[in-house]
Amino acid sequence: MTVASLASAPIAPTRRNLHRFANPGRFLRLAGRVLPWLAAPGVVLTAIGIVWGLFFSPADWQQGDAVRIMYIHVPAAWLASAGYAGIAACSVASLVWRHPLADLAAQEIGPPGAAFTALCLITGSLWGKPMWGAWWVWDARLTSVLVLFFLYLGHITLIRAFDNPERGYRAGAILALLGAVDLPIIKFSVDWWHTLHQGNTFSLTGAPHMYITMIYPLIFTTLGFSLVFAAIVTARLRAAVMERRIRALLLARAEERVA
Repeated sequence: MTVASLASAPIAPTRRNLHRFANPGRFLRLAGRVLPWLAAPGVVLTAIGIVWGLFFSPADWQQGDAVRIMYIHVPAAWLASAGYAGIAACSVASLVWRHPLADLAAQEIGPPGAAFTALCLITGSLWGKPMWGAWWVWDARLTSVLVLFFLYLGHITLIRAFDNPERGYRAGAILALLGAVDLPIIKFSVDWWHTLHQGNTFSLTGAPHMYITMIYPLIFTTLGFSLVFAAIVTARLRAAVMERRIRALLLARAEERVA
């Protein structure tokens, strides 16, 4: 199908909605407005939650002060899975609807997602040492999160491994969808297997297994981390779109000079 036929082909309503913000100029204007509203509240909420959790929340009756690592570990674990779910969603949008920004979004989610996954593993190790007597155990939850970290690294490497960027994006999208099977394993590993990792604190059917005074700072840090993560991804994607526009402009000028 030619470029002209693609331009003249009718666009379904769903696809039209998905392509609303595909225009680089429109996306850059929207991202520029949204970015401060993500970054500033994210930093404030994160600071409040960490100070509250580390210095003013009660110690656990079993774990003592070691439980305070939770206020960093839990939000990092949440974003490790949420970030990869975002990559998988972008991969679907790329493979099915050919959304122009989907591949760039998946590419820019990868590095911060890998960083938060590494933070999850590091804080989990620091938490596990006083609780289990070891920095690392091949527990089902820990192992599946380690696999997730390698999936992030594989996705980051694969999309940059081809001279043709489109081939890299397609290969990365396929890997992301195949790797998404690890997400339910992470979520339900403590239910499916007997593990050292504690069970889920929050559930849809029961009360949380945590003091209410510990829940509030955890909510603050989780919201703060999430907003900071969204701000990082938005800033990276905005920079990537600008870089692509500049590259296209330079290429057009070079072609004009040759002509």
